[in-house]
Amino acid sequence: MATACVKRAYRYRFYPTDAQAAELSRTFGCVRKVYNLALAARTEAWARQERVNYNATSAMLTAWKKTEELAYLNEVSSVRLQQTLRHLQTAFTHFFAKRAKYPRFKSLKKSRMSAEYTTSGFRFRDGKLTLAKMAEPLDIVWSRPLPQGVEPSTVTVSQDAAGRWFVSMLCEDPGVRHLAATSAAVGIDVGLDHLLTLSTGEKIANPRHERRDRARLALAQRRLAKKAKGSANRAKARREVARIHARITDRRRDVLHKLTTRLVRENQTLVIEDLTVRNMVKNRSLARAISDAAWSDFRSMLEYKAAWYGREVIAVDRFFPSSRLCSACGALAGTMPLHVRTWTCGCGATHDRDVNAAKNLLAAGRAVSACGAGVRPQRRTPGGQSATKQEIHGATRGTSRL
Repeated sequence: MATACVKRAYRYRFYPTDAQAAELSRTFGCVRKVYNLALAARTEAWARQERVNYNATSAMLTAWKKTEELAYLNEVSSVRLQQTLRHLQTAFTHFFAKRAKYPRFKSLKKSRMSAEYTTSGFRFRDGKLTLAKMAEPLDIVWSRPLPQGVEPSTVTVSQDAAGRWFVSMLCEDPGVRHLAATSAAVGIDVGLDHLLTLSTGEKIANPRHERRDRARLALAQRRLAKKAKGSANRAKARREVARIHARITDRRRDVLHKLTTRLVRENQTLVIEDLTVRNMVKNRSLARAISDAAWSDFRSMLEYKAAWYGREVIAVDRFFPSSRLCSACGALAGTMPLHVRTWTCGCGATHDRDVNAAKNLLAAGRAVSACGAGVRPQRRTPGGQSATKQEIHGATRGTSRL
């Protein structure tokens, strides 16, 4: 059985001492300060039509440390400050390559608090992790062991809005084995009524994690709105709102991890639809339900797990009319509003809308795999809209079911 060496991040929760929490908080603040200073310097240079690279900002950091105003930067690990300059360089690289927008300044309230350490900034011995500028190792909850003989190449420490501390260790894992090849293939149609519908006819219910906690979240948000700005009670109320959001996110990711792992283990080929979720959430009536379903996270997990274990994921063109195409005879039906859940083709075959779409996706995926060609629509729906856009637009009439 073939093996592959992949980079995997192992994330654990830890509980810092008061001294460690203070040191990490100082580090987060210095990281944010250096990032904003370097971004401001590069923005000013950009206005003068000058280019400033990582080496130039690294020299600036040395000069900043020598000033009286920024002398406190010497109190934290220099490794982390250099890393934030590398991250800024990467952000500009993506911007120049038109893969991302122009880098933004880090805000104390909105930015994720994190610090990344390379091998010179931490010590990992006998299963204990000690960061630079710290005398004691972190009190980590080892929910799962690291692979035998594997040591982290980088360590990222973060604190979420709910006040929880996490450490993420990036490792080169040489022991990831490809699963035994199988002839099984499955088409996967995502939705809101059911989270997934498989070409086998199986339907997986949508847990609707956000809706389950919606009343509790709304109450916490109302309490937060009534607190005086800048008060300790407002900070407590903000953490309560963050804890509810964290609870929803953790449940959602747990379900998606279990689903994607199961699908990858059972099937050699997995066919999905290439949806543009970023555009679909612009529909204000469905944005909350689509975001709660987390279709983008599902696809991301499916793709990287398939790459690990030697499976194949095929994305069929988003304009392919999977719902309106008869999986029995291939006839294309006319406009089909979203409230139509079953329909009968002229050949006499009666279809469940979602199961039929999954079967068509599987057939199209097999065609793509065989000839390497993309799947384009046979024709657009009336009015020039794609089939996907038509369904999302028509779904506004049934939002009460979401």
